[in-house]
Amino acid sequence: MHVALGAPTRRLVTAAGAAGLAAAALTVALAGPWDSGQRTAERQAAAGLAAEREVADLEKIVAGLPSAPPVLDPLGERVSGSGPDAVTDLSGVLSPLNDAALGGGAAVSVVDIADGTVLYASGPGTGRTPASTVKLVTAVAALQALGPDHRLSTTTGWDEAARRVVLVGGGDPTVMAEDYQALAEETARALAERGVGEVSVGYDLSLWDGGEALHPIGFNDNIAALTALQVNEGRLDGSTHGPTVRSTDPAADAVRTFTGALSAAGVTVVGEPAAASGQDTERLGRHRSAPLSVLVERMLTYSDNDLAEALGRATALKAGQPVTFAGVGRAITDELAGLGLPMDQVRIADASGLDREGVVTAQLLTGVLTAAADPRRPELRPALTGMPVAGFTGTLTGRYGAGADATGGGTGDGAGVVRAKTGTLTGVNTLAGTAVTADGRVLAFAFLANETLDANAAQNALDAAATGLATCHCG
Repeated sequence: MHVALGAPTRRLVTAAGAAGLAAAALTVALAGPWDSGQRTAERQAAAGLAAEREVADLEKIVAGLPSAPPVLDPLGERVSGSGPDAVTDLSGVLSPLNDAALGGGAAVSVVDIADGTVLYASGPGTGRTPASTVKLVTAVAALQALGPDHRLSTTTGWDEAARRVVLVGGGDPTVMAEDYQALAEETARALAERGVGEVSVGYDLSLWDGGEALHPIGFNDNIAALTALQVNEGRLDGSTHGPTVRSTDPAADAVRTFTGALSAAGVTVVGEPAAASGQDTERLGRHRSAPLSVLVERMLTYSDNDLAEALGRATALKAGQPVTFAGVGRAITDELAGLGLPMDQVRIADASGLDREGVVTAQLLTGVLTAAADPRRPELRPALTGMPVAGFTGTLTGRYGAGADATGGGTGDGAGVVRAKTGTLTGVNTLAGTAVTADGRVLAFAFLANETLDANAAQNALDAAATGLATCHCG
């Protein structure tokens, strides 16, 4: 079964407000609070195309779609759909994937997200390096394990015997300087209620004890050192996403920021901060992150490596696994297997995709997207809503938009109707997401190309293939 909205107006409303969303009542008004500026662009693009009544009608239609089976059967080469309107041959639509820039070619899986019907498959079970498309896997595993309302907490505790305030790391890389200031002010008020005006400061990083201090790629502009206490992912330039120079000691920066704020709040701090346990302390204050649903959206939209690894470790902790990369891999693998997803040939080496040793399959990625669209699993929906919208948000802002027809082989038609997670490493170009066809059908796709010969040409080929799906009459 598929939705055939027909009119271009309705198709663009679907794309702008819920491109790539199947089996979910989501509209352009559902913008994450962390990204209101970019989501506003989507809403403005959609506003002149249809009335609110049409959006409400669309919600009712999409909400009534049938559930998708959680497991896709193993496939050989291209497989035809089985329904009366099924696509019998997408090879022409996906011809950009024959581009020589893709080296040995791409592993491909395309499914109807509403019912899991496989429309095209080429090496869908072949393991490939996923790069950042693995963040889709991390997102679904974290949401499944922790729930969309879970928050990461950074706290302060009072050690009466030592007359010490202990700052306890909660594994939240998104804590900003102003958040530490607010936590310090809350802590100062709690101390004043106890008649305490002079303290020493300790810090507790034990939440991530036993885990590696650095990602395997080492100290890098793409990810900070791994520690349970950070200020804005160790960024030194005030940015909130993208590669940038990082602090060499983000935990020390966090402690210094908090201590300074505590002094500014009127508390006399004596001595130098020192490592201490917060386990048996009395709670003074707490900073809570945004809900996991929002963190997942941020991670996917901006391909946030620090946040991906933090969510991977939170998933490992929930599963009782160590916060090593191996423990994170086991935890994520177990969550996906519990959803009935195909895990053959899959190796989760990290949660961000920076490690080239990671391996996933195209059918796993479309399976993850299909699971996230299942009406029975609304808790997984942020894995869809967080994907960048072509030409509008995140890592797809500069793709599919103005000028794309000149540089991207006609991909401008994909703007607003393709929603996808990108992946790029040297010699690796990947793309996985959803596309709304010319007939209003929502497809999930995954293109995994390794040993690519020209990064820009390979990226354009993947974008053109996704655009082909978005512009085809596939039902």
